[in-house]
Amino acid sequence: MSFDEAKTRMEAAVEAVRRDFSTVRTGKATPALLDTVKVDAYGSKMPLNQVASVSTPEPSLLVVQPFDKTLLPDIERAILTSDLGFNPANDGNIIRIPVPPLNEERRKEFAKLLHHMAEDGRVSLRHARKIGNDEVKHAMKEHETSEDEGHHQMDAIQKLTDACSKQLDDMLEKKEKEVLAL
Repeated sequence: MSFDEAKTRMEAAVEAVRRDFSTVRTGKATPALLDTVKVDAYGSKMPLNQVASVSTPEPSLLVVQPFDKTLLPDIERAILTSDLGFNPANDGNIIRIPVPPLNEERRKEFAKLLHHMAEDGRVSLRHARKIGNDEVKHAMKEHETSEDEGHHQMDAIQKLTDACSKQLDDMLEKKEKEVLAL
């Protein structure tokens, strides 16, 4: 039980980092860049993708098509006030967002941000490992599991931790190359 639970937690941590990485800008436009934008709509803050569709007709342009045209000013305001540094253009029907190329300073900031995200993922992995190991130790103490079996389970949890950590490192390396590429 503890190994399966640890595996589920570790896979969730890796997936969370993957999701976080997708929101970091590289040189080209992707709809995921706007995933963090929340729009004041219908009396609450809603994710942009629930009030509009986002497409990328060309590599340096995002197009936001609201489902309800009355939300255009709110969507534009949400994009402007986000910390993404975009300058949207509203033509009354859709919002066009040119994605400027990143300068060197911004690339380095994003690389630093990626490292922080990856470290948060590693902390989650270590936490999942600790919970799994604690459960195994408790089972050994209560004589629910033999010592040999308990040590095998803890070895398996450590191997899983190492594999997930390597997966995070690979993802970080790949995304960092994308961000730093000119």
